[in-house]
Amino acid sequence: MPARPSFIAIHAAAPAKPVPGAPCNGCGVCCAALPCPVSRVLLGHRQGACPALCWQAETGRYACGMITRPADFLRWLPARWEAAAGRRFARWVAAGIGCDSDIEPE
Repeated sequence: MPARPSFIAIHAAAPAKPVPGAPCNGCGVCCAALPCPVSRVLLGHRQGACPALCWQAETGRYACGMITRPADFLRWLPARWEAAAGRRFARWVAAGIGCDSDIEPE
């Protein structure tokens, strides 16, 4: 497993990180600190912020691009498979289950 970074960059308007187990609020801390299995396997990303971590100004929160628009990151993915791929990636990272990051930003 990659080492945890001592510094991560988060948008100033991002919500505060919830406590582990609380519903995800799109703070982005987990994805800015360490790549998830989807990022490691499909994007080949090994450390640091995930390249699919997307700031959504209209909602003031982060979202996973591999869930919301996977074809932007997987150029080989046919458009007709994008919705199904996003749902599958959401299951793989347990999106919507609750915060599972024990990283505590200062």
